[in-house]
Amino acid sequence: MSSAYNDMVSLHVVTNHVLLVTNVNQMPVELQDGVSKIIKYAPHKNLIDESSLLDDSFTSNAEYRWFAYDQELSAGQLAVSSNYPSYKDIPMGERFEIYVRYHHKIQAFRAIGRLLGAARDLMVLTGEHGILVNFIEQAQFDTQGVMVDCSRNGVLRLSSVHILLCNMALMGLNMLQLYTEDTFEVDGEPLFGYLRGRYNRRELTCIDDYAFDLGIEVVPCIQTLGHLGQILQWPHYAYLRDNTEVLLAESEATYEFIEKIIQAAASPFRSKRIHLGMDEFMAHGVGEGRYRQIFGYKEPTKIFVDHLQKVNEICSRLGLQPMIWSDTAKNNTLQGYYDESNNPADTAEVVDNMPRNMELIYWDYYHTNKDIYTQKLQQHRQLGCQQPWIANAAWTWSRFWTALPFTFESVRASTVAAKDRDDGIRNTFITIWGDEGNECDIFSALPGLCYYAEHGYCSQEEVDVPMLKRNFEGICGATFDDWVFASKIDDTPSGIPITIRTHYMPNISKWLLWEDPFLSFLSPQYADEDLETHYGNIAAHLFDVMDGKNGMHPMNERLELPARVASVLSLKCHLRQRLVEAYRNKDYERLYDLAQSRLTRLREEVDQLWRYHRSLWMKMYKPFGWEVLEVRYGGLRARLETMYDHIIAHVQCMIMRKQQQEQEQEEGTATKDSPLQEDGKRRSSSLTEEVLDEDNVHWRIPEFDADLECLYYGSRTNLLLDYARVISPSRPG
Repeated sequence: MSSAYNDMVSLHVVTNHVLLVTNVNQMPVELQDGVSKIIKYAPHKNLIDESSLLDDSFTSNAEYRWFAYDQELSAGQLAVSSNYPSYKDIPMGERFEIYVRYHHKIQAFRAIGRLLGAARDLMVLTGEHGILVNFIEQAQFDTQGVMVDCSRNGVLRLSSVHILLCNMALMGLNMLQLYTEDTFEVDGEPLFGYLRGRYNRRELTCIDDYAFDLGIEVVPCIQTLGHLGQILQWPHYAYLRDNTEVLLAESEATYEFIEKIIQAAASPFRSKRIHLGMDEFMAHGVGEGRYRQIFGYKEPTKIFVDHLQKVNEICSRLGLQPMIWSDTAKNNTLQGYYDESNNPADTAEVVDNMPRNMELIYWDYYHTNKDIYTQKLQQHRQLGCQQPWIANAAWTWSRFWTALPFTFESVRASTVAAKDRDDGIRNTFITIWGDEGNECDIFSALPGLCYYAEHGYCSQEEVDVPMLKRNFEGICGATFDDWVFASKIDDTPSGIPITIRTHYMPNISKWLLWEDPFLSFLSPQYADEDLETHYGNIAAHLFDVMDGKNGMHPMNERLELPARVASVLSLKCHLRQRLVEAYRNKDYERLYDLAQSRLTRLREEVDQLWRYHRSLWMKMYKPFGWEVLEVRYGGLRARLETMYDHIIAHVQCMIMRKQQQEQEQEEGTATKDSPLQEDGKRRSSSLTEEVLDEDNVHWRIPEFDADLECLYYGSRTNLLLDYARVISPSRPG
């Protein structure tokens, strides 16, 4: 091999542990800082610098580098080769060496990820590993990135962003957007991101520097019209309101404010791109609030395009390249946005006034048919955007663990359409949203990111699944199949099939957890399902594979969250059914036993889940925002305590009543009453029960007297419900 390509890594097997050995100081300068970060991150600690080896048999005085930039490679291409086909061919005293050639820096780190995956394959231990360390790959996109939500309570700590960036680099993903509605610092605006854990300028600069070393571009991602309820709730910003969520268009003060936040968002980063948001189907009532009072009626689409032009002028003046979500004001419903017959290019107002430099992002998280994506991309081109973006999603919102099976299907359809030679596009990213409290462990999306990345480096419609799994294990330090298995917490025992008509994944684990335990008003939805066994089996399996302590799969420790959720649900589901049965049969011994055993264990498991979730949150996020989830846990714990106390008090009340009746019966046998006296006692006893019913709150359990109805027919358990819907059948207020 020519000297231009003498950049290599030595591979050694030590007691069945594969080491990748390199010399950082002899690498190209542009890679040294990034590789040092990867060495520190590598979950199996099997990527090391030669200087750290204690055994002289692995070291050499010969100069070498791991990588070589090769201008003859096409953009986005990488090539990896070895000096010998296998260990069996290595002459005595020689080293097995791997050479990496790359065109862009991100592909160099992608190569490391592939080699870390290869190191986890049993073929390496046998010496038959030629195909694992000899390959060529071609990136299918100019930009393939990740957007992560930092506005729904959870603002990632810098250490968490660093972990995400290392994973992205090893997968070959080269762009990060931190979605920040108000969670970044703006000079002179103390209420912007007030008590929300906002990033300051120094933190964002540190993130950009860290990402730059790994070949990743960080693009600011904000909102400039709707989705700003977090700041507009304060009286200080009343002058900027159209309504509670939307800025007041046409107001000069609004554009002064927007320019201020654009400057604050963009200045910490090297990138000249900026994501302005404006997904306006959520911005309900644009022009219908204070705008109409001040400026009179104007058609919403006109308001939107005029506003867009003014914000675009700000970006042009600041030297920024803007992009926005493509659901314009015309498509202000989700159904309308995806309606195949609803072509925004049919609206002359939009076509004529859309800024030509504005990049549009078609976001679609719901379809598993690539033809829909292809058609919508064509409509975007008709709108005037010749190179639209596609954003797909890891299904993280409104749940505790990513819905990975559906994520794979929707990401596949989106990415296959995106890399089509005739109708495809050059830029794409995957989103990680935290709607409804950000309860989900967002790192549970890593299998989805890895799958998405593999699609970005192959031209076929299907990825190499064995390679996907070993890459995930090598890069993330966890077992792919077990992380996918954890998604079953939102399945039923029979599973939820994904078909071409499937457009979302239910979040049964969430609504089962937060559903009021005393009323359990959604229990008819799953009356025919054995969820107790289902969740018990899930918990048992996940606790069994959490082998992080022995170092085999250190990141499997994160499976504790879904394992604890499953443990709680195995006790919580069907609990009311058992309690009601004992209560109505007046089986007080059984009722008491259920309270002391199952209900008590449930309370203990909820406490352990709460404490673990709190610990996980504090490691991942800044503390601000946890109070939203802690209130939910506090409410659940309080309701379980009330439930327990009321049941125990009822049992004690009924036992005392029985003892009193027995005593009265014994006293009554001493003298025989006349028929008139017996009738009087019966009336008195009936009256006493009525009085007791009114005066003693434990005489009955009204929650158990009520019969429950099935509220959602047809779908039954196939439901996506939020916290406010399941906490009580009563609406607040």
